[in-house]
Amino acid sequence: MKILRILALTLFALALQAGTPGGAITLTEHNGYFSAKETLAGLGAGEFSVTVENKSGKLAGFQLQSVATGKTLEKFPLKPGERRTIKLTLEPGDYRYRCPINPTPWYEFSVE
Repeated sequence: MKILRILALTLFALALQAGTPGGAITLTEHNGYFSAKETLAGLGAGEFSVTVENKSGKLAGFQLQSVATGKTLEKFPLKPGERRTIKLTLEPGDYRYRCPINPTPWYEFSVE
């Protein structure tokens, strides 16, 4: 019984280290910055549903890029009050996002 408990705890710890595969990411764009509903740490590779909402009061946008290649993976405008959800698959690596219309800083996150 004790060995089974140790094995179960070990498997649980390994699952946590691997990160949570895929999932949902909800971003809100304000005037000059983004806020995230979920913590963008410990993400595991997989399919993601990414929702971006424009609360900046003006035309804005969203751009997602691979840090390694500089390739833009997703880019679109958002009217004031508009919300858009996209589905995409992210492999292990580093990514960053920003607004290319109403410039915001780059926000970086990693997928394990």
